[in-house]
Amino acid sequence: MEKIKMVQYGCGKMSKYTIKYALEKGVELVGAFDVDKSKIGKDVSIVLDDAKKVGVKIQDAKDFDKFLQENPVDVAIVTTTSLFSENYPIYEICAKNGVNAISTCEEAFYAQNSSPALAEKLDALAKENGCTICGSGYQDVFWGNLISVLAGATHKITTIRGKSSYNVEDYGISLAKVHGAGLSVKDFQKEIASVDEISDEERAKMIKEGTYAPSYMWNVNGWLCSKLGLHVTRQTQKTTPQIATEDIYSSTLDMTIKKGDCTGMSAIVTTETEEGTTIISECIGKVYRKDEFDCNDWTIEGEPSTRVVIERPATAELTCASVINRIVEVLVAEPGYTTTDQMPENIYKSHNLDEYIEFVDIFEEAERCGEHHHHDCCGGHHHCHCSDDCDCDDDCDCDGEHHCHGDCHCGDED
Repeated sequence: MEKIKMVQYGCGKMSKYTIKYALEKGVELVGAFDVDKSKIGKDVSIVLDDAKKVGVKIQDAKDFDKFLQENPVDVAIVTTTSLFSENYPIYEICAKNGVNAISTCEEAFYAQNSSPALAEKLDALAKENGCTICGSGYQDVFWGNLISVLAGATHKITTIRGKSSYNVEDYGISLAKVHGAGLSVKDFQKEIASVDEISDEERAKMIKEGTYAPSYMWNVNGWLCSKLGLHVTRQTQKTTPQIATEDIYSSTLDMTIKKGDCTGMSAIVTTETEEGTTIISECIGKVYRKDEFDCNDWTIEGEPSTRVVIERPATAELTCASVINRIVEVLVAEPGYTTTDQMPENIYKSHNLDEYIEFVDIFEEAERCGEHHHHDCCGGHHHCHCSDDCDCDDDCDCDGEHHCHGDCHCGDED
């Protein structure tokens, strides 16, 4: 396969890592887009903090659709805001043009349980145009697959408890605001916490209408239940403000958060299931004091119980590395809005990403031949059982009555 062609949508703090990691894994960056007028027309090196020009200029986001129509693109990396509805127009453009997309949008990780109507609409559009849209990032590995792998070593699970904290300063202004950073406690209760002060029926109605604003763990719990085969009977959410114990300056908000105001929030999501397993997960996002750091702490309670604690994870970098490593799975996944619970675990890619796609292509060609050993047979050790022409690069003239000779490479005549 030729180099994977990628576009970057959103040239903020996260793109520094997604672009860097993609280039270092042999991906070709063919376009970059943003809404910030001060960045448009400049080389993407400005977000990499690198004097060496990449040769790709940041374009106006309004030209994104036209660019995809006119240029071959394999995958779009979307690093913008946290809500599915806010990002939906971007996903729709990708799906309409048959371009695969991976988003760091936390709700996109499993929007089926928070915005099902839009998820279904996107799924149909992506299937129609033969592409895959999904959400990935830190939660894909540290809140999702890490827990499901540990669950695989457990006989019986009664409760899964998770707690993760992160510094909103690392992610940009949109994330800081959605966590209530900088608000007074009174404004926090009105703008952030009020969404939880409703009945289950009211919440279900909001979800159906696509107006519910979930915390990050809302979608994580849904993902975990899907991955572990659990059936949700009830899910609730409770957000509380994180209060500044001293004045704290936020470079992201460009303001000093006064003592007694909100540095961010904690959101606890509790999920009950038919199987009797309860998932209680908490995410804490706030502007850190100098002595605070990221932490990821999960416990599986049952037979046996297991706890894993990861202190000081480089959450932003891990988010972006997870996204770039996911490119391979997304390019070969079933078309649609296909969340990562339906994909293999995210694994380390030690080579350029196009090499993994090439391997998958070879395997799929062998599958179509009807013979898994087809590519091995060219060494002269097996019979070639293709009775028809084979699509392995070129036509293979071997049939069931002849051997593949040593010089036959499924592209040469034998």
